[in-house]
Amino acid sequence: MTEENLLKILREYKSGNVSEIAALNLLKNISINSVEDLGFANIDHARELRQGFPEVVYAAGKTKEQLRAIFKSLYERSTGNLIATRADLEKYQFLIDAVPEAKFDETAKMIYVDRKIIERRADKKILILSAGTSDLPVCEEARLTAYLWGNTVETAYDCGVAGIHRLFAHIDKIQSANVIIVVAGMEGALASVVGGLTDKPVIAVPTSVGYGASFNGLAALLAMLNSCASGVSVVNIDNGFGAGVLASKINRL
Repeated sequence: MTEENLLKILREYKSGNVSEIAALNLLKNISINSVEDLGFANIDHARELRQGFPEVVYAAGKTKEQLRAIFKSLYERSTGNLIATRADLEKYQFLIDAVPEAKFDETAKMIYVDRKIIERRADKKILILSAGTSDLPVCEEARLTAYLWGNTVETAYDCGVAGIHRLFAHIDKIQSANVIIVVAGMEGALASVVGGLTDKPVIAVPTSVGYGASFNGLAALLAMLNSCASGVSVVNIDNGFGAGVLASKINRL
């Protein structure tokens, strides 16, 4: 169900081709008919109408057969771009015959369909900064998510606090961005530094990159949560997708 479907019902009622009761019943049935039961999954086809983007699939933990069935259904009953996160090449190769438009990004570990022509505003950019090259998989998950949600996205990678001059080389990007995503593992200090350089919202993403005392990202998570820089919010460890969606929603305001 999309906005166009709703408008069609309203136009039919306005023109007199559909009675008031018939239009009411059609609208009442939207929520009922929007959920498709596949036995192992209930697909929310109305999410595109409510949130502006179809339901996103978390591929990890699903069999390749389950993923193909879910992704195929979303492809056939939606009009927007599609995303399956935490996927692998084997699952992609298994579903490509069912969804020929699907592509796979190995770094981001995302299967996606980019079919919606979107006018991306150059004056409302999302900037993604990474502390190190090892953070790139999470960065790319955030970048591709934000792009598919209709944003202009810029990146500046490997500019962490171990060589702070590398960050300052991107000060123009920082100042011109509308929302900034900062991805960092180890001690997670980059988010605080960036938070002190901008008046724009900063979304911090701790990663599981680091040695033993980083506790698989817990040290970076706690450091970001305790940041003294104002305007810094934090998503879960390695959650590039969540950061990309949140940045997109802020950017739409």
